[in-house]
Amino acid sequence: MTVDRLLPNQEAEDLLALTRDLADKELATRVDEHEKAETYPEGLFATLGAAGLLGLPYPEEFGGGAQPYEVYLQVLEELAARWAAVAVATSVHGLACFPIATYGTAEQKQSWLPDMLAGERIGGYSLSEPQAGSDAAALACKAVKEEGGYRVTGTKAWITHGGRADFYSLFVRTGEGSRGISCLLAPGRAEGLSFGRPEEKMGLHAIPTTTANWDGALLDSDRLLGAEGQGLQIAFSALDSGRLGIAACATGLAQAALDAAVDYANERTTFGKKIVDHQGLGFLLADMAAAVDSARATYLDAARRRDLGRPYGRQASVAKLVATDAAMKVTTDAVQVLGGYGYTRDFPVERYMREAKIMQIFEGTNQIQRLVISRGLAR
Repeated sequence: MTVDRLLPNQEAEDLLALTRDLADKELATRVDEHEKAETYPEGLFATLGAAGLLGLPYPEEFGGGAQPYEVYLQVLEELAARWAAVAVATSVHGLACFPIATYGTAEQKQSWLPDMLAGERIGGYSLSEPQAGSDAAALACKAVKEEGGYRVTGTKAWITHGGRADFYSLFVRTGEGSRGISCLLAPGRAEGLSFGRPEEKMGLHAIPTTTANWDGALLDSDRLLGAEGQGLQIAFSALDSGRLGIAACATGLAQAALDAAVDYANERTTFGKKIVDHQGLGFLLADMAAAVDSARATYLDAARRRDLGRPYGRQASVAKLVATDAAMKVTTDAVQVLGGYGYTRDFPVERYMREAKIMQIFEGTNQIQRLVISRGLAR
C-alpha cells in the first residue's frame, strides 16, 4: 500500500511520487530475476542518478538535491520496499560521499563531488577489516606517506559494491593509536588494488560484498580528506548518518513484508472466513503494523534533529536498533502468516526475512547500538 506520509512541502510530495513510480517500474520488475540469479543490475544506478536520487541530501551547488534528511530517508524507504539490496547500496553511496562533502577542501569538492552526486561515480565505504569490525580503532591497513602521495598496504573487508564502485572512502592507518587513522578518497581502480571473490551471502545477492587487497598502491596526496589523524572522527560522523539510512531501509523492508502478509490474509480463507478475520492472526498483523509505524517514527525523529542541527547520534543508534529489530520480527512474522507458502520462493517474504538479518549487523551491530545508547545514559 502507499504509506500515508507527513512531508514538509509539495516538492517533497512530488519527489516521493517520482520515487514510487520509478521504483515500481525499474526495481520491482527486476528484483526477483537478479536476486535469484545473483546478478548485478547493470545500468540501474545510472538510472537512479539521472533521476537525482543519489545525491539528495547534499548541496545544490555541487549537483545535489538539497533535501532535508527526513525526505531523503523516506526516499530510501520507498526504494527498500521494492529492492532492499539497491536501497542499501544507495545508502552506502550517500555514506561514501559524506567525507568529501563534509571534510573536503573547496577544490576537492569541485573536482570530484558533482560526478559523485550525479551518480556518474558510485561509491563504497571501506572501513572494516577482517580483524577490525566493530572496533574500528584496531584497523591495520596502512598508508605510508612518501614523495607523490600515500603508499597503501593491507586488507579491507565487507565492502558493499566492492569491485564495482568507482571510488571508496578508505580509512587507513597513518600513525599510532586511535588518532593515527586518516581518510583517503580512493579510486575504484588502481595498480596494486585487487578485490576478493564476492561473499556468498544469505541475502542482498544482487550487490556484491567483497574484500579489497591493497598491495602498495600509490594514491596522490590530494586524496587525503580532512587532516591526517582525523579519520575516526570522519568515520563515526558519517556512520551516524549511515545508521539512519539503514533504519530507513529496514523500515521499507518491513513495510513490504507487512503489505505481503496483509494481502495474503485478505485473500486466504480457512474455516469459512478470511484468515485476517481470525482474531489471533488479526492481532499478529496489528503488532506488525505497530512495529513498522514505530520504526518510521523513530528514524524520522532522529532525522529531524539532524536537519535542525541538533545532536542526533544517540537517536540514530536508537533508530537503527529499533528499525532493524522490527524488520527482523515483521519479516519473520510475515513468513508465519503465509504458512508453508511463506517458506517457498514463490512468495517474496522468505527473501525479506533473509535480507532483514544483515540489517541488525552492518553499520554497527545492534549490540554496538545498545552500547552507544547506554553510554549516553551514563552520568
